[in-house]
Amino acid sequence: MYKITAGIDGMMCGNCEKHMNGAVESAFNVKKVTSSHKDKQTVIITEEQISEEKLSAVADEAGYKLTSFACEPYEKKGIFGR
Repeated sequence: MYKITAGIDGMMCGNCEKHMNGAVESAFNVKKVTSSHKDKQTVIITEEQISEEKLSAVADEAGYKLTSFACEPYEKKGIFGR
């Protein structure tokens, strides 16, 4: 699995966060997506890698701008994680 942390510019409120989450969920098969307008970022947990170019296109279409992109291996933590 992968954890993608994307800097997103243009989100102003909770509705913007929901809009960005919905855009990501409809474009990609993701396990979890959370956005924060305060932190200006979206964090995506997915089994397949997502390219920076594709994520940028989704952000643009939703009315936001991708400002940074980082992808790293993700291992579920907690009592049920391995």
